Amino acid sequence: MSDIWINIPYDELSIGQSASLTRTVREADITLFAAASHDTNPAHMDADYAAGTPFKKVIIHGMWTAGLISAVIGTRLPGVGSIYLGQDLQFRRPVYVGDTVTATLTVTEKDDKRKWVKINTIVTNQRGEKVVVGVANVMPPREKISREVIPVPEVSIK
Repeated sequence: MSDIWINIPYDELSIGQSASLTRTVREADITLFAAASHDTNPAHMDADYAAGTPFKKVIIHGMWTAGLISAVIGTRLPGVGSIYLGQDLQFRRPVYVGDTVTATLTVTEKDDKRKWVKINTIVTNQRGEKVVVGVANVMPPREKISREVIPVPEVSIK
């Protein structure tokens, strides 16, 4: 039996409702994100260069970390059928290979006229430190949708 995503339509969302996603950063995540985004900034790709930065070692792209927020919106809160309209982001701390980060999203406002929500977005590391914070504007689906979970594709790096 497959896992199923079940979204939360606008009318079922409530202030304070939340969802999370946790990932541990792998070296492959940096390489894959660089390949997909074309962001090959040496702070992410070159250990010798990174040693001379304030972070002292390679850090993952901030947008990879922020991408976890998008994943929660599209798969958990509100989930399938959501339209991610905008995001205010602040990058507070670096994230390194081996760090475990958790994106936690919480509904803070509902706009009944537009049927949009504001969602507080916080990504923390394994020490509970906030690494990314912000607020997302989202248009949740208006109808209940259930879909089979799409597995994350396997990708190899040469």
